[in-house]
Amino acid sequence: MSLRFHEIAEGRHRILNPLTDDKLALLGEICRITPGTRQLDLACGKGELLSRWSAEHGLEGVGVDISQVFLAAARARAEELGVSERVEFVEADAGTYETAPESFDIVSCIGATWIGNGLKGTLSLMRRHLRPNGIVLVGDCYWQTPPPREARAALGMEDDNLVTSLIGTNDRIEEAGFELLDMVLANPDSWDRYVASQWWTISDWLRDNPDAPDAPAMRDFLTRARRSHLEYGRQYLGWGVFVLRPKP
Repeated sequence: MSLRFHEIAEGRHRILNPLTDDKLALLGEICRITPGTRQLDLACGKGELLSRWSAEHGLEGVGVDISQVFLAAARARAEELGVSERVEFVEADAGTYETAPESFDIVSCIGATWIGNGLKGTLSLMRRHLRPNGIVLVGDCYWQTPPPREARAALGMEDDNLVTSLIGTNDRIEEAGFELLDMVLANPDSWDRYVASQWWTISDWLRDNPDAPDAPAMRDFLTRARRSHLEYGRQYLGWGVFVLRPKP
């Protein structure tokens, strides 16, 4: 799914992953944020996490993303919530973004572990930004039950190095030198709200832009996305945010 497709499909979303508002709030409570806590959010999308937590907990942060469309929405949201002096949004590649080492109490990458070619690589690049005793938040998919080959193909997840079971996710976390402290997992309802609500957005875009160069590919994506979610996604695919701390 190209960046352009994401920008279209998630045009009406504030949270660009299967977290609900309630679960985003729960995750903020779990992180024990206090005023002045500094967070780096890699591949931050529309910045809802940083802006919401800044408004609710006094957090300060930096969000990094490559999408000008998402960053414009993130800055508008920060203005709306009155936190634009506490959060900053930077256009950059999250996988190569550089700042002073060990600058942040929380480093997050919620649903974009492709920036490090998988979970372990992403955790490695996140670690250099983390202060001693800081925590990492990483959002990633996992298999709820072992999927058949056709499910992997339909969902575009045939590479075993990218998606594993829930216990396999824990194993990869430990192999990367981290300890799993807590987690907030999506459920079928939150998956539906994230995935299924894109269908109407895409359908409207196709009606408004029938002759756009992207229209044929977008129409094909909509058909495949519906079928793969209904036939396989709800049964086999899980997603969650994992709260981690480096091992001593």
